[in-house]
Amino acid sequence: MRAGVGTAEEIVARCREVVEDPSFQAVREWKAQDPEARVVGCYPVYSPVELIHAAGMLPVGIFGGGNQIEIAHADARFQSFVCSIVKSTLELGLTGRLDFLDGILFHSICDPARNLASVFQRNFPWLHVDYIHFPQNLASPLAEIYLAQEYRRILRGLEELAGKPVREAALVQAISTMNRWRSLVRALYDLRARQPHLLPAADLYPVVRAGTLLPVHEHIQLLEAFLESVARRETKPKDRIRVLVEGAFCEQPPIDLIACLEEAGCYILDDDFLLGWRWFLGDVPLDGDPVQALAKAYIHLSTYSPTKHDLRRRKSDHLLEKVRALGADAVVVLIPKFCEPALFDYPLYRRALDEAKVPHLFVEYEEKMWIFDRVRTEVETFVESLLFE
Repeated sequence: MRAGVGTAEEIVARCREVVEDPSFQAVREWKAQDPEARVVGCYPVYSPVELIHAAGMLPVGIFGGGNQIEIAHADARFQSFVCSIVKSTLELGLTGRLDFLDGILFHSICDPARNLASVFQRNFPWLHVDYIHFPQNLASPLAEIYLAQEYRRILRGLEELAGKPVREAALVQAISTMNRWRSLVRALYDLRARQPHLLPAADLYPVVRAGTLLPVHEHIQLLEAFLESVARRETKPKDRIRVLVEGAFCEQPPIDLIACLEEAGCYILDDDFLLGWRWFLGDVPLDGDPVQALAKAYIHLSTYSPTKHDLRRRKSDHLLEKVRALGADAVVVLIPKFCEPALFDYPLYRRALDEAKVPHLFVEYEEKMWIFDRVRTEVETFVESLLFE
């Protein structure tokens, strides 16, 4: 896929084709160009992709199979009440769709994700499988030191996989490149928050997600072209409510479900889709030890998340602050079935939203959904209750 040419609509169409391809053809083409090339999968939510870039390898987002595959083998390895993304990710592996991977990183999202790491080690012994243990007490003065040591352990495994050491200069360059990528994504999100009629979430989502599958320099060119093209759109605003979407930080909703929310009468000002790839709220500093800088950024410069255990401030406070800053009318709590971290947080969000008198709607989904009539009816009813109250 060549980036940088075409209208916003053409870019969206090309990105959606890449994102919805269960064979990962774009990644396979990248790897075929160099017999020494290595690809490392990154399971949601957050992985330090800078370490992978610095080792000269391609980090690839592994977000399950969506509604593009049928589960025929993975059900035998997991309980029926496990979320879709765990099963469909394993299905991708068992059916050979992930045979381009040389390694994959997991981390402490939930118990099923932890178990999936072990299942991958057992079923795909040729893969470099590693598990990142993030600190559980971010208020501890030792959290930053611990995480830097954990990153260095992960980096040693990546160096062994790449067959070469990773120099400090390569790490600094990788951080700089990802800073640029995230700054462009933030610019697109800022544009959508200010003028949501110009940039539907159903357009922005596949463009950003393509960045989890393409080489970063190629995708940066695409983002630059997309931002320039979107800013020239002349779409007129419609009579819709302005909402935030919260809860889809790990298992990703189908693109058609995102479009359904908008078509039912919502302007989505912000969301937590692909949260791990947008993890930092600002640029990671380039001075000093780059590994230490990444660890410090995780502790002090990262977004709130159900998978991030931070007792310094309540997650509901972060959510309410975002509602007020963006002038949202309501919150749509969009949670995958059986997602324990999101469901544990929902009662806390609900209480805070009720106390602040912020309307909200709870919507449950699965990544393999095809029909959205029920969701559309629920959202339309919710929207009408706000527009005509």
